[in-house]
Amino acid sequence: MDEKEMDEMNRGGGKVRGLAAETGEPASGKRHGPAHGGHAHSHAHAEPLDHLNRAFLVGIVLNVVYVVVELAAGFFLNSVSLISDAGHNLSDVVSLVLALLAFKLARVKPNSKYTYGYKKSTVLVSLLNACILLVAVGVIVWESIGKLREPHPVEGGAIAWVAGVGIVINAFTAWLFMKDRKRDLNVKGAFLHMAADALVSLGVVVSGIVISATGWYVIDPIIGLVIAAVILVSTTHLLFDSLRLSLDGVPSGVVAPEELRRRIMETEPAVHDIHHIHIWALSTTENALTAHVVIDSAEEEGRVKAAVKHDLAEMGITHSTLEFEYPGGNACSAGECHSCR
Repeated sequence: MDEKEMDEMNRGGGKVRGLAAETGEPASGKRHGPAHGGHAHSHAHAEPLDHLNRAFLVGIVLNVVYVVVELAAGFFLNSVSLISDAGHNLSDVVSLVLALLAFKLARVKPNSKYTYGYKKSTVLVSLLNACILLVAVGVIVWESIGKLREPHPVEGGAIAWVAGVGIVINAFTAWLFMKDRKRDLNVKGAFLHMAADALVSLGVVVSGIVISATGWYVIDPIIGLVIAAVILVSTTHLLFDSLRLSLDGVPSGVVAPEELRRRIMETEPAVHDIHHIHIWALSTTENALTAHVVIDSAEEEGRVKAAVKHDLAEMGITHSTLEFEYPGGNACSAGECHSCR
């Protein structure tokens, strides 16, 4: 809405004013940045995860080296389990590279074509990571079923030693991401990949020891199926979270619009209503909101804006655009503003 349209509405008695709230600002009621199209527009950024660049690079290098060693050992020992595990580790290397690429893309500045930059790439990569994990589960199940039908003699002791090295490497890489796994879906995906690999390697170690002691070659595929089930359960949550964010659903950890409305109206008496609430993820670390807020008069805007943006920050919303409405004018109401949805 431009200034001419605002003047026309004010002459007709209508009072609608848009205002963006930067949730990262101190609760001072000050506007942040210039006005855009009839409302000030501003945003805050989530705490950066730049320190994870090194974690991704370390994880990539360690796992590439281990994949080469494990593949060589698998072919030398004629071990399907080691070759399959190496393939699983290779899929994780690809996932780590994609996640690192997404972090780099998320820092590309917005432009006229991509006004949010490439932040959404982090969501798409987390979805791709989940799909890669599912493919890895399918490969493990396929190989395990094949070995159940036709068990092959293998060198259990040598397999256990090679897989033991994998436990150390994968567990260490998972530890690099453990602290930040709840702050970003890509980090969570990397953590799950590495933790799953450590479990797979542990299963291979156990099967190697048992095979070496008993000669029961059927143990190997049975443990493979158990590990596949564990990975599948952990991947399901990542897949659903990624799908929800890809479809602009309310991010996990952010309250539903109805609950958000209730909380704000309880804590801010000047807010008579808040409606047309839309919440979505800009990236795997930043959430956005647009909403219409009904208050008595324009004089209260500054104070209410500061209070509401503080409440939104507490709820994990880092970018918000609020349009203020006043009773008695031509402002859209919750039941009439269909064109604003």
